Amino acid sequence: MSLGTQSSQVPVKFQAKLLIKIIIAIILGIIAGLLFSKFSAGLVLTRIFLIFNSIFSNFLSFIIPLLIVGLVAPGIGHLGRDAGKLLIITIIMAYAFTLFSGFSTYGVTSLIYPSMLDGVSLLSPKADVQSSIKPYFTIDMPPIMSVTSALILAFVLGFGLAVTKTEKIMHVIDDLRVIINKIIESVIIPLLPFYIFTIFMSIAYAGEIGKVLSVFIKIIILIFILTVILLLIFFTIAGLIAGKNPLTLLKRMMPAYVTALGTSSSAATIPVTLECALSNGVRNSIASFVIPLCATINLSGSMLKIVACSFAIIYTTGMDISFGQYAGFILTLAVAMVAAPGVPGGAIMTALAPLSSVLGFSQETNALMIALYIVMDSFGTATNVTGDGAIAVILDKIYKHDHHITEDETEV
Repeated sequence: MSLGTQSSQVPVKFQAKLLIKIIIAIILGIIAGLLFSKFSAGLVLTRIFLIFNSIFSNFLSFIIPLLIVGLVAPGIGHLGRDAGKLLIITIIMAYAFTLFSGFSTYGVTSLIYPSMLDGVSLLSPKADVQSSIKPYFTIDMPPIMSVTSALILAFVLGFGLAVTKTEKIMHVIDDLRVIINKIIESVIIPLLPFYIFTIFMSIAYAGEIGKVLSVFIKIIILIFILTVILLLIFFTIAGLIAGKNPLTLLKRMMPAYVTALGTSSSAATIPVTLECALSNGVRNSIASFVIPLCATINLSGSMLKIVACSFAIIYTTGMDISFGQYAGFILTLAVAMVAAPGVPGGAIMTALAPLSSVLGFSQETNALMIALYIVMDSFGTATNVTGDGAIAVILDKIYKHDHHITEDETEV
């Protein structure tokens, strides 16, 4: 399938290398900020570094609408073109898993954060020092359209292409996707560590780094626990439907989980995920279809991380976000992330649009989201691919009597 091949273009070690660079950037940024705060010339150096920070932030604001149109539109268009009964059921199930992850994470964090993050505020008086530090100059880059307009345009184009199957327009949209992918891979991702460096440098300069790191550590621990619980729920559902032991099903998916922890790539883990699905008794015809497809559309782990991180930032900054507003964010993000696995760092990059337009995140809070997300990227990917195995088990049960699947088909 088109989207399956798209995902396979992600370099296996790309995310792992990016994670190392981000961690180094955070450490160096903290050291630089603490050093600069000790002498008067440090303010000059800080403002110089913030020139890049400002320009890069403005470029991100400019490119986000183009990113949404260039990635989401062809993603939806290709899915619709390959429409079939099995495909539709798989998409609905993956979307349901992703939505369940988002709303359940919201519910759990809304109960836990008041006690876990009690008294923590990322907008304390010291933060005013950080906000008062300005770059010597910047370059305005107003986007050609709002994020909301870009999302609507992407949905209209995507569903329109799925229905009309217009080849000429589809080729143009595919070419736009190639351009956007190239910009992300060659410009945004290489410069991202330095951008994170400047963010943490300014936070450390303002004396807020201890507070930020304490929030990070608490969220990382919570997210790991939530991913384990989420997988237990998914495989309990799969076990009940298929009449199999959920823990045995989950245990057989562990090689895929561990592989994803190392590669941070759903696409690179497909061969292992496929073998694990077969070991759970899923017929080859079902597994070979569902696993590559779900590597593109099942983003339950990514959704969990984004919701947990964003709600933590909302809570600690005192933002007033209603449940209805956040529900709109989850519904929008679940659709927008369809194209995410085809782009390194695609899930969080795609999330920047609804984070800004729906939740009102600033450039600084978006930068914190990027840093926190990438630090935990492997956990989300591992949850995504392991959850693919649960979907495969359910689909295999649903279609066991389908005339396209013979009972004597070889099973591993």
